[in-house]
Amino acid sequence: MISALLIAAWAGICAIDDIGTQMIRRPLLIAPVVGLIMGDLETSLLIGATLEVMWMGVGNVGAYSAPDIISGTAIGTALGIASGGTATAVALAVPTSLLAQQLLVLYRSSIVYLNPIADRIAETGDFSKIFRINYIPMCIAFLIRAVPTFLAIYFGSGAIDTVVAALPEDIMKGLTVAGSIIPSVGIGLLMLMMIKKGELWTFLVAGFTLAVYLGLSVLPITLIALPIALIYDLATQQKVVVQSSAGTVDDEDEEDYDL
Repeated sequence: MISALLIAAWAGICAIDDIGTQMIRRPLLIAPVVGLIMGDLETSLLIGATLEVMWMGVGNVGAYSAPDIISGTAIGTALGIASGGTATAVALAVPTSLLAQQLLVLYRSSIVYLNPIADRIAETGDFSKIFRINYIPMCIAFLIRAVPTFLAIYFGSGAIDTVVAALPEDIMKGLTVAGSIIPSVGIGLLMLMMIKKGELWTFLVAGFTLAVYLGLSVLPITLIALPIALIYDLATQQKVVVQSSAGTVDDEDEEDYDL
């Protein structure tokens, strides 16, 4: 009961952060706190890292509301710790985030009606009331994450244990494989957003070579990549400066010719 309340409160705090500074709403930060509350930090770190990679490229674009990674992470981590680990957490986090996504759509559609109220108050010049209006969406955002999280954790642990125990071994193996494959999709989405120039793919190939064929871990690869990235950045800036200087010289020559 206490754990469910604490995790629900943590999910609500992350929900408020989601409409504010957006500093703690990621699975890599949500899951460890859930693990501390439930007394299994190690498993929560594994779950958080898996969900972070899986949802790394997920975000709201325009009017599209992405799956709710806050509810998915909180519920998936809690029930995953209680019922079997990373595979179970991934299997629960995905449908949970998709269901919570529908609540987000309703939430974002309903708070639009606050805009005319804010406009009328703005005409009076009482901006303190406009500031207080922000508490309404904050409270709603807190509740739509906290309440489902509490209900899922409080009533779902025993049911999840029963379901997982009844699942055939092949299905659990399939969930484990899916948990390994799905993160690559998140990485792929992230690369599509970050790697805009063709020559940047050479850095990806170099990192892959260092990791697979030389067996280097993340830290040495990062230390090798830092000076290379610095040299590339300096070369790119120098190229821009040279092109700008060349354009200036051409403009001066044209002016002299016209004179």
